Amino acid sequence: MPDTTCNGEWGNDRLRARLEAGEPVVGLTITTSNLETAALGAKLGFDFLWVEMEHSPVSLDNLRSIILATRGLEADILARVPVVDLWTAKRVLDQGVRGVIFPFVGSRTMAETAAAACRYPPYGLRGSGAGLAASTWFESGVYYDSADKHMLTVCVIEEKRALDQIEEIASTPGVDVLFIGTSDLSFSLGLRGRQENEAVLDAAIERIRDAAIRNNKFLGRPAGTAEDILRYHREGFQFFQSVTELGLMRIGAQSIMNGLGRNHRNSYESILY
Repeated sequence: MPDTTCNGEWGNDRLRARLEAGEPVVGLTITTSNLETAALGAKLGFDFLWVEMEHSPVSLDNLRSIILATRGLEADILARVPVVDLWTAKRVLDQGVRGVIFPFVGSRTMAETAAAACRYPPYGLRGSGAGLAASTWFESGVYYDSADKHMLTVCVIEEKRALDQIEEIASTPGVDVLFIGTSDLSFSLGLRGRQENEAVLDAAIERIRDAAIRNNKFLGRPAGTAEDILRYHREGFQFFQSVTELGLMRIGAQSIMNGLGRNHRNSYESILY
């Protein structure tokens, strides 16, 4: 695999540079196709936009429009694809994303597929045809070399079977981030979404965290508040999926309504953060 450290020769890779420096990076989750929302979200201080294409109706057309609308803004664009496969990664890579988030990575083979999908031969299996991606990439020159250098491969660990192969997954070359999908992991462990003060889930998270640290992978998890981000960062986590754009609307509305004495809560709060 090519060396993935960030230096001036390769341009401004802010996301990886902050990770390499040990800093936390925080992503706003995008679940709707509204371009105004994405463009504003990219200017609010988040390090990246997590474009959700597994659990939302966001399409490839929407993704390309988001990349065009946010070009040159502060946040990088990453996309979560529905499944681990070469073709799903290819579709979003060729729109110009800076990284791919792969769900339900449960084995070494799946981790290897994720890594290979994000890089061109001889390092991987990505197919050429990135005219759109090259036209909006953050630096000029040879897109293939730059993309191999900078693409971020994120593997989501969110089911029990992954725990049995966590060392093999964590040691896979080309995987940059192990992200713990705490909600689905809790379901896989029989907890059906319960995540607080659950010893079984806490033990699983610690096992994944230790494997990531041993294998020099960046570590991620969801975090809905600044307090959570700071606490988890002290525990070794750096890559955070934060609130959705709809969650931000709820937070803003509550701050106004609560100030008026209208303490409204909705049933989706735990899902939207």
